[in-house]
Amino acid sequence: MQKLQNYAAGKWVEGSGKATTLYNSITGEAIYEADSSGLDFTIMLDYARKVGGPALRKMTFHERGRMLKALAMHLNSKKEDFYKISWATGATRIDSWIDIEGGIGNLFAYASLRRQFPDETYYVDGEAAKLSKNGSFIGHHICVPKEGVAIHINAYNFPVWGMLEKIAVNLLAGVPAVVKPATVTSFLTEVVVKEIVKSNILPEGALQLICGSANGILESVTNQDVVTFTGSASTGMKLKAHPRIISESVPFNLEADSLNASVLGPDAKPGTPEFELFVKEVCKEITIKAGQKCTAVRRIIVPSAFVEDVQIEVGKRLAKTSIGDPNIEGVRMGALAGKEQLNDVIENVKLLMKTQEIVFGNLDKVEVMGADVNKGSFMSPILFLNKEPFKNLDCHNIEAFGPVSTILPYDTLEEAIELTKLGKGSLVCSIVTADNKVARDFVIGAASHHGRILVLNADCAKESTGHGSPMPMLTHGGPGRAGGGEEMGGKRGVLHYMQRTAIQGSPTTLTAVTNQYQYGSDYKEKDVHVFRKYFEDIEVGETVITAKRTVTEADIVNFSNVSWDHFYAHTDATSLDGTIFEGRVAHGYFILSAAAGLFVDAKKGPVLLNYGLEECRFTKPVYPGATIGVKLSVKEKVDQEKRSEEDVAKGIVKFLVDVYDETGETVAIATILTMVKKRIQN
Repeated sequence: MQKLQNYAAGKWVEGSGKATTLYNSITGEAIYEADSSGLDFTIMLDYARKVGGPALRKMTFHERGRMLKALAMHLNSKKEDFYKISWATGATRIDSWIDIEGGIGNLFAYASLRRQFPDETYYVDGEAAKLSKNGSFIGHHICVPKEGVAIHINAYNFPVWGMLEKIAVNLLAGVPAVVKPATVTSFLTEVVVKEIVKSNILPEGALQLICGSANGILESVTNQDVVTFTGSASTGMKLKAHPRIISESVPFNLEADSLNASVLGPDAKPGTPEFELFVKEVCKEITIKAGQKCTAVRRIIVPSAFVEDVQIEVGKRLAKTSIGDPNIEGVRMGALAGKEQLNDVIENVKLLMKTQEIVFGNLDKVEVMGADVNKGSFMSPILFLNKEPFKNLDCHNIEAFGPVSTILPYDTLEEAIELTKLGKGSLVCSIVTADNKVARDFVIGAASHHGRILVLNADCAKESTGHGSPMPMLTHGGPGRAGGGEEMGGKRGVLHYMQRTAIQGSPTTLTAVTNQYQYGSDYKEKDVHVFRKYFEDIEVGETVITAKRTVTEADIVNFSNVSWDHFYAHTDATSLDGTIFEGRVAHGYFILSAAAGLFVDAKKGPVLLNYGLEECRFTKPVYPGATIGVKLSVKEKVDQEKRSEEDVAKGIVKFLVDVYDETGETVAIATILTMVKKRIQN
């Protein structure tokens, strides 16, 4: 029997002790052995910190992002190999698609996220804070990668997605990872990690793998590490309370299984598109991955008047769900991950049976296609009905982590909201309604107890990713029972692996530290206009101080005629009583246009085009007779990647446009973006 290998300190090694036997959940056949005995977790973590960490921290966000893109493309080319092995976990093709291609999709998503970060090894967060009267002392925040390791302890239900959705984030942040998948399905994780290592895309030490027990690994964590756990709330709480986690103040992100709910809106009557959507979505959540999803619908909350209709329609759909070997055509639901998982679900179903009745399914009987029901880990979908959900509370406390859900009636939307909250916090909740007032009232009322809320109706149904699908750019996590943590979430998730530090000093000093121009910093005036320079030759802080021009009434009239902006403050001096204006005022956009006329060097040169405008503010009225000038300062440089060999090599230069009047006061301030050609075209 094949023994799984661990990837530790740059080597593939087998455990040296008693192995755990892993089984094909469809056939019951023993297929692998997993063992991590003999691994020195202290050495592994030190290797990540001393080898992987420095290599990643030397890379910029853009370089790390391109690394993730290359990895995603490589794994995508190997995905059919992963599908073949995923079958043994009990997954259908659709189940495996969520796990495998969903995980690869996360890599692509975080690769693209690099464009929201500078081409630097660090990130400057937010806006500067003025800390003194005259602006000579300011503050800012800078985020740098933690100098530790991300330790990911993952659940058995998503052996690929669970790993890739986490490492995509820490790798973009510049932090290495040690991954410990759940042993029962670790054989699939091992295959993917072998492909990752073989590709040589990641720097050595950026990723290590433990197949088997990781007991004792938390003894070696330090305050620079981050630990994440996905799985049962009870296990997560024990790990979170580990003395080393507490004494070292180690960030611990817990994403626990929760009693997620889906609510049928009071307007979604039988026969409406929303009713059909609700039934379809609920059945999908019961059967996909055989209900083994941390986001699966466990509580089906419906208006009392529609309970019978929902029970009948859900029952009809579940009855059509063929169960068995996913390789057999027509099979729509596979097996649970193993006998241990099956027994846990059965035990919890029996507990739930004490306070509510089964209206569909049978614990003792399930028909399967192409497999031996006694050897595989198969079970029938189970649908409960709880007629008194405020009295019989087991369904709000006990989770059967399989194809099991309970119908709960409600009489008012307030009751529906209260029922969702009885789960004591969840990863996700959904409401199916065509009434936007119902949607608003529900979301505002329920949001405190849920990490994500899906509002589903006919308008978004075709493109909706559904109740159970966390998205890379949105946070995944939830309060209370769901663990109180957050993962993914786009830029938010990346910052979990970085240290945010407040920095203070003069604007000139903080410009030098951040490589972003800070307002009030010393100007760098050059003999050559900045528009005559290639991207590589431009310096942050380089400033053009322009000539000046006087604004006239004719300017205001002409701009009104050209722009068709005849707002009264610009055109009718008799209508200004009771306003803040002393007379006809120049258009803000005229001031900005006039500023461009002052700072632009008109001749053909390296500047290719105006790319955009950010953070524009008009801070003081400009009246006829005022004289304006511009200080144009290089605020930041953002490298751009060539999309093809024929593409022009270029970058984006952000300029701070400070327009001031004859008193020296700023009247308008904005950031403009220009696309600038590089001197070296390669």
